[in-house]
This record gives sequence, structure tokens and C-alpha cells, in this order.
Amino acid sequence: QVQLVESGGGLVQAGGSLRLSCAASGRTFRNYAMGWFRQAPGKEREIVAAISWSGTNTYYADSVKGRFTISRDNVQNTGALQMNSLKPDDTALYYCAARWLLVATTPSEFNYWGQGTQVTVSS
Repeated sequence: QVQLVESGGGLVQAGGSLRLSCAASGRTFRNYAMGWFRQAPGKEREIVAAISWSGTNTYYADSVKGRFTISRDNVQNTGALQMNSLKPDDTALYYCAARWLLVATTPSEFNYWGQGTQVTVSS
């Protein structure tokens, strides 16, 4: 079993930046693929970014390409999502998720989830 805890959310003005962190415990984070998802009110949960267990393969949703960067530190068992040039449409509850070995891009493929951290971008 893997426990995930997100942090780093908050209120930021449009054009600003935030860095979300995901701390893993219970098992070593190494060998688990990681993903970041977000869900805005009235919308379905959607993929933001994902990274393979080795950190060599990444995926980004078209809406965040060039603005967000996903990373991981397998020594500290942590993951991060650097968000730059934030837009009001980025406002959502952001979740960190993990699954064994293979990277994925849909919520149903991830079986370990954090509680979420709120990101609010004002215009």
C-alpha cells in the first residue's frame, strides 16, 4: 500500500507560478509511475501530467504543455508539479496518483491517490 499527500496549493494571480509536491509513504516510490490529475467544479477529473517510474518518460495534457513540468525524486520518495504561467482555467483540485510500474493517463488506471490540494488562479 502507498499513501500519498499533496501540498503546495493556494491562491495565485494569473501569470504566476505554484509548485505542488507529493510525498509518498508505505512503500518505496521507486517502481511506481506517478500522475497528476485535476478536477474543477462541474467537470470530470482529467489528466494533467504523468511520469514513468524511471523518470525518463513524461506525458502532458495539451492544455498545460510548455507551462507545467512534472518531476520526481526516487530517493526522497516525492513527486512535484511545477506550474508556470497559470491561467484561471487551471483552477481545480489537484490530485497526485500512483500505480505499479507502467505509466498511464486515465484516472481508472491509478489505484493510489492523495487527498487533493486546491489551486485557485484569479484573473
